[in-house]
Amino acid sequence: MSSDQPAGQNGSEQKKAESNHIQTSISKKDEAIIPEFEGDLINKIVSRFGDKIVQVIYIRPGRSKILVPPNEILQVASFVRDTLGFDHAESVSGTDYPKDNQIEVIYHLGSYSVDKLASQVLALSTRTDRNDSRLPTLINIFKSAEYHERETFEMLGVYFEGHPRNERFLLPEDWADIPPLRKEFRIKGR
Repeated sequence: MSSDQPAGQNGSEQKKAESNHIQTSISKKDEAIIPEFEGDLINKIVSRFGDKIVQVIYIRPGRSKILVPPNEILQVASFVRDTLGFDHAESVSGTDYPKDNQIEVIYHLGSYSVDKLASQVLALSTRTDRNDSRLPTLINIFKSAEYHERETFEMLGVYFEGHPRNERFLLPEDWADIPPLRKEFRIKGR
């Protein structure tokens, strides 16, 4: 039990408090007021997935980030597409965190079909183990993620399970070094 929870709180109250904690942490990120539209989007995701969400970050107007476990990314991606209207991946990026032994993959999602979402970018992210970097592909949800996932596979070494083409397209076919966006990659001569 955390120090800010009242004693004697039952399991459902505790779960609700944890869900409210997610919402509270959003407001305190930059001590900024979240615009109503972004707040509604975030609240819909938090209401649907609750404690399955690892972290929610309000970045600035039009930009929010949701971090989910790898086993939840397909469900959350389907929800934000089908329910909220984020219909394509604008880009997919990744960050190597060697101290945490993790790689974070971030899908930057936008919408062509919902006018209110035209200026919104939702960063849907997940983390995977650096030593066994495997995630489910999202190309069946966002077709536009195909080349971006291939680039992430090639540059960071994340294998996308179910992707039809986890293969090189930027680096030489005979590339034998570690993926070039991993922190331990060194350019010869420097």
